[in-house]
Amino acid sequence: MLVCGLFLTVTPAAAQARRAAEADPPRTAWGAPDLNGVWDFRTLTPFERPSELAEQEFFTDEDASAFEAARLAEFAVRDDQEPADIVGNYNQFWFDPGNKVSETRQTSLVVDPPDGRVPPLTPAAAAQEQAALRAREGVDRHSPTYGGFVDDLGSGLFAVRCILGFNSGPPMTPAGYNQNVQVTQTEDYVVLLNEMVHSSRVIPLDGRPHLPEGVRQWMGDSRGRWEGDTLVVETTNFLRETSFRDGLTTSALQLTERFTRASEGTLQYEVTVEDPNAWAQPWTYRIPMVQSEFPLFEYACHEGNYGLYNILAGARQQEAAAEAAASR
Repeated sequence: MLVCGLFLTVTPAAAQARRAAEADPPRTAWGAPDLNGVWDFRTLTPFERPSELAEQEFFTDEDASAFEAARLAEFAVRDDQEPADIVGNYNQFWFDPGNKVSETRQTSLVVDPPDGRVPPLTPAAAAQEQAALRAREGVDRHSPTYGGFVDDLGSGLFAVRCILGFNSGPPMTPAGYNQNVQVTQTEDYVVLLNEMVHSSRVIPLDGRPHLPEGVRQWMGDSRGRWEGDTLVVETTNFLRETSFRDGLTTSALQLTERFTRASEGTLQYEVTVEDPNAWAQPWTYRIPMVQSEFPLFEYACHEGNYGLYNILAGARQQEAAAEAAASR
């Protein structure tokens, strides 16, 4: 009975790690783990652990089924209640959150800190966040802040400008739709092509140093290496904030992404986030990506960005109406 009890206490994550250690991953012709393919990172697993789950690190099968049913019911209610035409956004038909929690049964994507919650913001970042909320009070997500049109185009940030996708990163996070990444390998490079905005990172594996400090890019500068059967990608030299966490990051952001072929149809994606200007400490989240049977599809993004003219024109009309009302 004691032995049976010990087996029953094995967590889903531990069991998955044990299976991965026992099974040799598929390999390329040159012997590296084969990460090639299109990987789907949709999941109903919440990014942060809900307060009602407190210290519960993993769902039981029954809990997972109940949580999935509750979330899908919420989406159904929204779809019934929201009008067919929503200015500046889509109705629920177009969103694609998936229909299951992650196969690991983790109750949050955040795995460190152990409470499954993102660490507190630094005082400076918290003050900046509150200032942005005040400046955008009464402004919808896809409209520019009053008077802004160059650096500021709403909390949608670079996704509205079709510069960076809101889920494509780096780092990648489940959100909305088009939640797929295609991995292509050679002996010397790995390419990560995201479906959203079709952004791609060509990552050298030859040990070359990062670009000089003064050379900064929208998606940063990525360098990869193998640690055993795990691909480790370190990214620095970000130009400025990204779409990640609604633009809370700064140019000091440093990412460590780990890609491990956990099973035939699963690619485990783990990210450690470090930005001393934004968060009090580094933190980590984990997504088991599922291999997709479909190719990547076109992501038009405002049909070639022509929609940007109408977004700005509409915002100018709203500002003029507000000024006219205030002057009466």
